[in-house]
Amino acid sequence: MRKLISFLSGALFGAGLWLSGMTDTSKVQGWLDVFGDWDPTLAFVLGGAILPMAIAWRVAETGGTSFAGSAFPARPPIRFDRGLVLGSILFGFGWGLVGLCPGPSIAALSYGGWPLLVFLAAMFAGMAATPHIVRRLDRAVPAQ
Repeated sequence: MRKLISFLSGALFGAGLWLSGMTDTSKVQGWLDVFGDWDPTLAFVLGGAILPMAIAWRVAETGGTSFAGSAFPARPPIRFDRGLVLGSILFGFGWGLVGLCPGPSIAALSYGGWPLLVFLAAMFAGMAATPHIVRRLDRAVPAQ
């Protein structure tokens, strides 16, 4: 049952990304172009993601269980550290340059063509390199 729920949730998420335009790189770049030809429609997508998540955290705090019968995970601690800031900056650069982030790029696999494959290769290479870069940064400049 758990795998079926995971599959259906992933399919719904992917369909939502596609329907909302999050897999269309020009639409995403139009959203990010606030000083040019700005396209505000993705604000509804972002708002539509925040509201259900806020409700989900409230339900999780009641100590209930999921549809699959497992306990909800604990709310992660709020930490603003060097990793979060650097990761956010790099994510923003990639999102702005390409118009895709990990979720929509996977959702666009069936029609993205070779540019998407180049993006995915770069994304996976960056994910593989990150632990090595972090260790090197930690040796050079210890986190406060």
